[in-house]
Amino acid sequence: MRIALIGIGHVGRALAEHWSKAGHEIWLASDRKDSPSVEEALRAHPDWKRAGVQEAVNQVDAVVLAVPFDAVSSAISGVRFGGKLLIDCTNPIGPGFTHALKSERSGSEFVQELVPDAHVVKAFNIYGYENLVQVPQDGSGRRPVMLMAGNDSGAKAVASNLIADVGFEAKDTGPLNQALHLEHMTLLWVKMVRNQGHTSHFVWAYVEQKP
Repeated sequence: MRIALIGIGHVGRALAEHWSKAGHEIWLASDRKDSPSVEEALRAHPDWKRAGVQEAVNQVDAVVLAVPFDAVSSAISGVRFGGKLLIDCTNPIGPGFTHALKSERSGSEFVQELVPDAHVVKAFNIYGYENLVQVPQDGSGRRPVMLMAGNDSGAKAVASNLIADVGFEAKDTGPLNQALHLEHMTLLWVKMVRNQGHTSHFVWAYVEQKP
């Protein structure tokens, strides 16, 4: 699969590394000609491709948004997605680790409003990036869970496969408005790390007893 990343910081780079190892074709989407993070990534991976945002979106099968939330509008406004999957990894975090949109709607719903012709799926947001670089294991062989939300079942099926390629068990939480709860889980995770002495290398698992 051809995957474009809009944003190649800690989160985008970690995901790109996993997907590259899994055999996917990586495109770095940036309209900046002098992006240090893009240049460094290309030096480490000469086989990765680079293009402007719209050109990259045109060339790939799926797109990943991994920029700071306050950069979302400038990153994707006006971009035409043509019904392609857009995985939203962003988190609207406000002062004091509050929800920057006052919990009135999710950041992913804001993203969907900006690009109505994309199939937005929220994923890869509930943990710190450290857990994307190296997925924690407890020795049981059970994969930690990565929750996702979105309105299109086909897009979520593709996202589920990409989640598995990183090393997580994908679980669908429902439509895109569920993304608000996933963003609150991020705030919970951050506060547990910062205030309760947990290391940043902790994740959740999905355990269900069948009747």
